Amino acid sequence: MKNYQKVQAGCSQRLKILSEINVATPEEIKVSQTQKQQIAKLTQFKAEFFKALSNPLRIRILDELRNDELTVSEIRDRLEVELPNVSQQLAVLKAKNLVTARKQGINIYYSCSDPKIFKLLDVAREIFNSQLADIQKTLKKL
Repeated sequence: MKNYQKVQAGCSQRLKILSEINVATPEEIKVSQTQKQQIAKLTQFKAEFFKALSNPLRIRILDELRNDELTVSEIRDRLEVELPNVSQQLAVLKAKNLVTARKQGINIYYSCSDPKIFKLLDVAREIFNSQLADIQKTLKKL
C-alpha cells in the first residue's frame, strides 16, 4: 500500500506542475504563426522601403523635394543629370509611395508623400556624421 501511495503522490505532484505550465492551445499556436507571418511581412516591407532609398540619385531627388514641388525638368536642372535617369528614379520613388505626382496642364509636379521621410534622412545623416567622427578619431590615433 505504501508504494501505491508514493506513486499516487508523485502523480499528483506531476499533475500540479503540469497544470501550472502554460501550454499553448492550437488556436494560440495559430495566432503565434500568424504573428510570425505578420512580422515577416513587415520586415520585408521595411527592406523594400530602404531599398528604395538605397540609390544616391533617389536620395538627392528627395532632398530637392524638401521645400518645393518640382517637375522632372526642374529636378534634372538642379541635379544636372539626364532626364531619363530622373524619370526612372522618380518612378521607383512613386511606386514605393515616397513621392506623389500632381498633373497641372502639361506639367507633372512631384512632391514628397510624407515629410517624415526627411526626418529619417536627417537622422541617417546624423548617424553617418557620428560614425565619420569616430573613424577620424581612430585615424588620428594611428
